Amino acid sequence: MYRKKTSSWLKHWDFILLDLILLEVSYLLAQWLRHGTAYYREAPLYRNVFFAIAAIDLVVGMMMGSYRGILRRGYWLEAKAVAKHAIIVTVCVIVYLFAMKESSNYSRVVTFAFPIISICVLYIGRILLKKWLSKHRGPASGKRAILLIGGKKNYGEIVEAFTGNPYSEFHVMGIGIIDAKENEIPNYHGFPVFCGESAIEDFAQLNWVDEALFSIPTELALPDKLIENFGIMGITVHIKLARVADDSSNQIVEKLEGYTVLSTSINMVSTGQLIFKRTMDICGGLVGMLLTGIIFIFVAPIIYIKSPGPIFFKQVRIGKNGKKFNIYKFRSMYMDAEERKKELMAQNDIKDGMMFKMDNDPRIIKGIGNFIRDYSLDEFPQFWNVLKGDMSLVGTRPPTVDEWEKYEMHHRSRLAFKPGLTGMWQVSGRSNITDFEEVVRLDTEYIKKWSPGLDIKILFKTVAVVLGKVGSK
Repeated sequence: MYRKKTSSWLKHWDFILLDLILLEVSYLLAQWLRHGTAYYREAPLYRNVFFAIAAIDLVVGMMMGSYRGILRRGYWLEAKAVAKHAIIVTVCVIVYLFAMKESSNYSRVVTFAFPIISICVLYIGRILLKKWLSKHRGPASGKRAILLIGGKKNYGEIVEAFTGNPYSEFHVMGIGIIDAKENEIPNYHGFPVFCGESAIEDFAQLNWVDEALFSIPTELALPDKLIENFGIMGITVHIKLARVADDSSNQIVEKLEGYTVLSTSINMVSTGQLIFKRTMDICGGLVGMLLTGIIFIFVAPIIYIKSPGPIFFKQVRIGKNGKKFNIYKFRSMYMDAEERKKELMAQNDIKDGMMFKMDNDPRIIKGIGNFIRDYSLDEFPQFWNVLKGDMSLVGTRPPTVDEWEKYEMHHRSRLAFKPGLTGMWQVSGRSNITDFEEVVRLDTEYIKKWSPGLDIKILFKTVAVVLGKVGSK
């Protein structure tokens, strides 16, 4: 799953929000300088201008391209950009006052103080935000994990392009060199190096890799099979233009740290769609945590009485594109469940061992364990994972580490999307489906066809499935 590049002004939502807040603060300071706070509360004109500034700022930012290249600007260029933005906003406010026939009732002191104060405040705010971003935008704060693939001739150049920008949205996971011999180059500037197509593929299959850039020198053949396998694994592929392979996946041409590339992915989604999904996750997560608290009051004492120990169960799971996270559940099994799992593998209903399901699992706490699993009450603490952003309300089932290590290449594609509390597999039979390949097919189908409407449809189906205890174990 790949998020399409959004427009230059919208992708810098953090600067947009910062400017909006600081412009309003500047206006209040200018108004306070002339009238104090009491006059502002009593004058409808000044309250109207307060809200007009917000609308004007957003329109100016969109129409004038105020945020285009903002992270690449130096101090002087930023000062000019801030001055231009503040002056245009001020001129628009004056036009608004004339249009409303209120210019004669508006203070000239406020008119001239507002742009001066806003230029100073906006400049300081933008510079401080840039400095903060350069220090805190690490792999755990939203950066996309990328694998850089080139040849011995140009791999250093690619790395410099991706590490030279302190505001880059990428975290380099490693470097692949297709024409190097095994272990010929162990590392480069602290980054692990994988020599040869086989080593590159093995690393990508078992590690957190969101995207891969192929920038292959013209004298080398394009590794079509490797590119195809990355697509099978659900990894977004970027190919430097002039070296493009045929592919039936979604494709767009874009800029990537100065490189013009053709990007392919299992699906392409817009920023607006992802914002909608995240908003739905946050709203659902808040409601879910409230319900979790209520459920805790009733089930926690019974769990502890039946099986003394922690009420919550924590386990490392594999999330989007191989990123590990801790998943939380109400404990429905005895304390030695993980150790006993090895003894019970022979009775696994899923014969290839890619998942573990069995009838009458003796590890489940008698009475309360089966009850909370039948109605999926044990899953409610995962709303905390949803709020944290590790999971979504709707997605794919996150595998355990041992399951992940058994994955073949095409299995990895089901992790090209953030894991969810529910998904296509859960509403299509849940534990009644014992063929892991069918699970992969359903999850991959969900990712390829994903839309906000599909999520809503699955959520409604989930309610019916849970209440009917369809396929639950």
